[in-house]
Amino acid sequence: MFKLLTILYFICVKKVIFGIMNELFFLVEEAIEGGYTARALGEAIFTEADTMDELKANIREAVHCHYDDDVNIPKIIRLHLVKEEIITI
Repeated sequence: MFKLLTILYFICVKKVIFGIMNELFFLVEEAIEGGYTARALGEAIFTEADTMDELKANIREAVHCHYDDDVNIPKIIRLHLVKEEIITI
C-alpha cells in the first residue's frame, strides 16, 4: 500500500510543479469511530462524514472552499478507498 501511495503522491506533485492540476486524489479510509475520512494528496484538504454519499458531498464542498477561483479548481476528483483488515493466523 505504501508503494501505491508514494506513486499517487508523486503524480500529484508532478502535476502541481508543471501547473497541470486537472485532477485531485483523495485517500478515503473508514474511521475507527465509524464513518469515513478523506484527505487530499498534495493539498491541505481534509473532511469526514458518516456515509459515503455525505463524504462525497463534503469533499466537493472542501475542494471549492480550498480553491479561491473556479479557474484553478481540479476538474476530476479521484477517491482511493483503503480498507484495512486484520486477520489472525
